[in-house]
Amino acid sequence: MQRYAHGLLAGFCATLVLSAFMIAKAFLGIPPPMSVIHLLAGLGHHLFGTPAAPIFGWLAHFAIGTILWGLLFAALYAVLPGSAMAKGALFATGAWLLMMIILMPLAGKGLFAAGAGPGVAIATLILHWIYGVALGAVMGAAESRSARAPS
Repeated sequence: MQRYAHGLLAGFCATLVLSAFMIAKAFLGIPPPMSVIHLLAGLGHHLFGTPAAPIFGWLAHFAIGTILWGLLFAALYAVLPGSAMAKGALFATGAWLLMMIILMPLAGKGLFAAGAGPGVAIATLILHWIYGVALGAVMGAAESRSARAPS
């Protein structure tokens, strides 16, 4: 059970880090100008009838990053190869693939975001790697600290 708590913590921290990079990218006008928050808000509106407001995109973003990916990463942590950060980057690459083949087509952006403009697939891969490295770093630190703690 403790590993799953670590996964939730790691997922939340990694989502915070990713969010900071997403905000900085938008603020600085770094291309491509695609907003995952607006994409998630629009998808939630289309699929579930929620308002297409950014707050719903942010809620979905944190739920996915913290709960879905955090718990799944915790479940797979022991079997993923490499260091904690490498595990996170590998896991995030898988999450990116799912986004490219499921979420993007559902949102009307096409397979691998082909309809979202040039560079979107690469930019989102880089953002996923940032998320993954942070995810692995926090998970690795939490697992290491837990292993050193007296029982």
